[in-house]
Amino acid sequence: MYETLSSFAQTGGLIYFVAIFGAVLAYALWPKNQKKFDKAASLPLSDREPGDE
Repeated sequence: MYETLSSFAQTGGLIYFVAIFGAVLAYALWPKNQKKFDKAASLPLSDREPGDE
């Protein structure tokens, strides 16, 4: 009984984390978000404050 429950929990956890990883990866690589990430990447090099546009 323990082995069956343990195996099920491990498999379910793996599927859960793979799904979360896929969702985060899709969000990071989605073309619509590229402008936002490019702006955030250049922010440390900018002399302006984050609220200034």
